[in-house]
Amino acid sequence: MTRFAGIFSAIAEGRLPARAGWLAVLLGVLSATGFQPLALWPLGLLATGLFAAMIPATSGWRQAAWLGWLFGMGHFTFGNNWIAVAFTYQANMPAVLGWPAVPLLSIPLSAFPALAALGTRLIAKQHAGGMAFALAFAGCWIIAEWLRSWVLTGFAWNPLGIMLLGPMDRPGLAALAPVLGTYALSGLAALLAAGLAWLLLARRWLPSVLAVLLLALGIYWPAGEGEEGTLPVTIAQPDIRQEWLHDPRQYENSFLRLAQLSLPRGEPGEHRLVLWPESGLADYLESGYPQRYYTRTTALGSPEYARMRIARTLGEGSMLLTGGQRLELAEGRLVGAWNSVTALDDRGGIAGVYSKAHLVPFGEYLPLRPLLEPIGLSRLVPGSIDFLTGPGPATLDLGPHGRAGVQICYEIVFSGQVVDRDDRPDFIFNPTNDGWFGAFGPPQHFAQARLRAIEEGLPVLRATTTGISGVIDARGVVRAMLPSHHAGRIDVMLPPAAEPTLFARLGNLLPLAWAFLLLLLASVAMHRTQR
Repeated sequence: MTRFAGIFSAIAEGRLPARAGWLAVLLGVLSATGFQPLALWPLGLLATGLFAAMIPATSGWRQAAWLGWLFGMGHFTFGNNWIAVAFTYQANMPAVLGWPAVPLLSIPLSAFPALAALGTRLIAKQHAGGMAFALAFAGCWIIAEWLRSWVLTGFAWNPLGIMLLGPMDRPGLAALAPVLGTYALSGLAALLAAGLAWLLLARRWLPSVLAVLLLALGIYWPAGEGEEGTLPVTIAQPDIRQEWLHDPRQYENSFLRLAQLSLPRGEPGEHRLVLWPESGLADYLESGYPQRYYTRTTALGSPEYARMRIARTLGEGSMLLTGGQRLELAEGRLVGAWNSVTALDDRGGIAGVYSKAHLVPFGEYLPLRPLLEPIGLSRLVPGSIDFLTGPGPATLDLGPHGRAGVQICYEIVFSGQVVDRDDRPDFIFNPTNDGWFGAFGPPQHFAQARLRAIEEGLPVLRATTTGISGVIDARGVVRAMLPSHHAGRIDVMLPPAAEPTLFARLGNLLPLAWAFLLLLLASVAMHRTQR
C-alpha cells in the first residue's frame, strides 16, 4: 500500500513515479478491464485517467509519446487477447504463435494512444490536473481513435466509449451516441476519466464518490418500453463449432441443424424473415461454376436443388438471408472468393447479394502474400485463395420483408461505415462467425453491434454460428439473445427503426467537430489560466 500511495502522491505533485514505463503498461492493462466481458468500467476509467494525469509530468513530447505507446501495449494486448485463440483453429502455423501475435499486433495499434498523449502534451503543456488538460486529452483521444479506424485499413475494435454502454436492457451513457458518434463518446469517456483521476489525486473524496455515483446512475438508468414491430423474424444459431465448419463430413449435418431451427411456426404463407449466420452454409447457391465445385459442397451437386430445398424448408412467405461464399473465376480457374450474404425467396430465387468490404487481415486475406508466404505465414482460415473486397455498404430491398443493410462479422465495428446514407435501410443484419474469438471476443463484438444500433438509430439483428446471436433495437436495448455455445432459435418481431439520428446524417464529421470544439475549449481554458 505504501508503494501505491507513493505512486499516487508523485502523480498528484506533477512528478513521474519511479518505473513510470511499467506503470503505463499496467494502467493500459487495467484500462482494458472496462471492456466486455469484465465490464469493470470504474477501474477502466480510473486507469485511463491516471495515465492521462502522468502526461503533464513528462519532460517533453517524446517521453509523453513513449508512455502513451507503453499504455497502448498493455491496453491492446489484454483487450485483444482473444486473437491468440484464433491460432488454435488452423493447421498451417503453430498454435503457440498466437500468444506473441497479440503483442505484435499491439505494436502498431499503440501508436494511436501515443499520438493522443503526444497531442495532449503539446497542446496543454504543464496545465496538470486542470480543465484545459482534460479537454485537450479528450479532443486528442477522439482524433486518435478516428485515425485508428481507417489507417492501414483500420482496426476499430473496442473504442473507449464502449465502457459507457449500459447492461443489455438499457443503453447507459451510450444513449448520447446519436449526437456524439462513437469516437466522441470515447472522448466523453476520456474526459470523465481524466476528471475522475484529478478529483482522486486532489483527495477530494466526496466529489469523487458523487462523480462515480452519477456515472453509475447514467449507465444503469432504465430504458423504458420500446415499440413493437410487425414483421416476424427467426434467427437460427446452430452452434456449429469452429473445427466443424470446414470439414466436408459435417456439411450436411450443419445444414440440417440450420433447417431444423428454421421451420415455420406461424400461419401458412405469413411473411417471415429468416436469418442464418456467416460460414454456416457450405452450399454454393449461384449457378455457373464448374461442376467440380458443386460436387464438393453442394447438395446433390446442384445449386438449383440446394436453393429449392432451403425454400421448401422455410415455407411459403419466408425470405432467407444467409452467409456463404461466392467464387470469382477466370477461364474456369479460381482466382478469388467473396464472403457474401445471399437473399433467397420462398421459390428458391436469389433476391439480392451483398459482399463483404472490410476484410480481416490474416483471416480473409494474407497481406504481402509474396513476402510472408515463403516464411511460413498463412491465413487463419483454410485456403490459399484470398477473399475479394466488396463495394461497401448497400441496402437490399426485400419487398414486404423490409430493407436490409448488411454488415458481415467484423464490418459492424466500423462506426460511420455500416449504412448506405443515400439508401437508408430498415435494419442492419450482422451475420458472423465468432467461434474463433475465444471468451473475450464475442461479448466485445456484441457490445459494438449495440453501439452501431444506437448511433445509427437502426435495429441490428445478429445471427452467429456459436453465439452471441440477438435482436438489438434502435436504442441499443437487447430484445432477445442466445448465449455462446448454445443451439437455439429466436422468434421476435422486428423492432422499428428510429428517425435518422444526427450521426446518421453527418457520419464521422460529427465526432471530429466535437474534437475541434473540445480543443478550442482547452485553448480558452489555458488562456484564462495564464492570465
